[in-house]
Amino acid sequence: MVSTLAFDLGASSGRAVLGRYDGTKLTITEMHRFPNDPVRIHQHMYWDVLRLLHEIKQGLIATRLQGQRDIQSIGIDTWGVDFGLLGMHGELLSNPYHYRDDHTLGIKAEVCRLISQEELFTRTGIQFLQFNTIFQLYALKKAASPLLDRAENLLMMPELLRYFLTGERLSEWSIVSTTQLGSPYTRTWDRELITKLNLPAHLFLEPMAPGTRAGTLLPALCTEVGMEAIPVIAVAEHDTASAVAAVPALEEDFAYMSCGTWSLLGTEISEPIINAQALQENVTNEGGVNGTIRLLKNVTGLWLIQECRRAWKNAGRQLPYTQEIQLIEQAQPFRSFIDPDHPMFVNPLDMPGQIQYYCRQTGQPVPTNEGEILRCIVESLALRYSFVLESIEKLVHKRFTRLHIVGGGAQHSALCQFTANALARPVWAGPREATAIGNVLVQYIALGKMQDLRQARRVVHDSFPIVEYEPVNTDSWEQACEKCYRITRRYTALY
Repeated sequence: MVSTLAFDLGASSGRAVLGRYDGTKLTITEMHRFPNDPVRIHQHMYWDVLRLLHEIKQGLIATRLQGQRDIQSIGIDTWGVDFGLLGMHGELLSNPYHYRDDHTLGIKAEVCRLISQEELFTRTGIQFLQFNTIFQLYALKKAASPLLDRAENLLMMPELLRYFLTGERLSEWSIVSTTQLGSPYTRTWDRELITKLNLPAHLFLEPMAPGTRAGTLLPALCTEVGMEAIPVIAVAEHDTASAVAAVPALEEDFAYMSCGTWSLLGTEISEPIINAQALQENVTNEGGVNGTIRLLKNVTGLWLIQECRRAWKNAGRQLPYTQEIQLIEQAQPFRSFIDPDHPMFVNPLDMPGQIQYYCRQTGQPVPTNEGEILRCIVESLALRYSFVLESIEKLVHKRFTRLHIVGGGAQHSALCQFTANALARPVWAGPREATAIGNVLVQYIALGKMQDLRQARRVVHDSFPIVEYEPVNTDSWEQACEKCYRITRRYTALY
């Protein structure tokens, strides 16, 4: 039995997960779980990165205390785009900005005056999002931040946490590919693009491929947590790349959605698709395992529900998951729709109120209670997924027979069923902990315990349950799709 340890950090929580592989079946066990809450200081939002390091240490200690000492390797994955800057002595110069911070507002337009959208997409193949690393860095430059002058290296969030563990400053391609500063053709930084933006070239370390050994735990850290000098693998350190590695698809051509705070919907291809249609659809070509490309689109996901839950909790109302599903099922269908990706939903102080405002502005019935708001969200997400999948299929000239949903959204039965209905094809949901599973899979491939990605996916298929959702009421959903499209397109045109 070979044991590995995955640290999987999402936008709302993190966990230490033990993987155990006997040559046939893979099991995972959660060793430690912790919240990952952003911190607001005055007008800005930051990640509490030192708290995250503390929790990783607690995960190592918890693993030891639960009798798991024979760990062959460790890997870390996190969300994309955010980074830390290190000074000349290796010190962290500032708390990393949270991608939902508004210091990048308006920056995309300024960058695109220097480098056109067409050229930027041709060079990077990355979806335009206001919080991309390229815009965060240019925002620092525009503000004349002293950080860029003092910084020696830039490390993306998983690289930064790995550096804290090993002392090694090393970069990894899957997470670098999220920055909109890399080339999907050469799988490294686009140095010419960096020069055009007048960013300090020395910040950017040449990235390794996923699955490369990247040091061992530092001696002082080993003493602190009571563990041996365990090797650390640079896994597919972008959490979506890890999640896609764990999609239990037996066929070569498949569609997936990694669904959590964000929903990442797409397919896996061997070469990037970068053309006028891809730019118009605003899709992304990010790095995957074994030289693959993740052709996908970022869609707002469970963030909408998470923020509603937070608002209701602050008002003294907590909804257990079972009650949430009941309220969705009892609410009137197809009453109101939103565009989940509208900028007004990026970071509102009151998400339920913002949804009500959107419906009021578009002349729709305004949802008045939790069930109506939740139904509005889940139906709108399902319909949005159908739009996005259709655009992906047009780009690859294929029609997929089903959609694999992995991640936390795989356990949301209403979301999975509504998605199957909207797509008019089956949804296969699971595994829930795909990012952690993908993390350990890459470790096993790096250790030589699994041959390749195809074998790893077969192991996932044989080791974890998959729930199948068959589409129902597809005619009604097709009509709802047309109605939703008219409403959301009109609102986008007006505002």
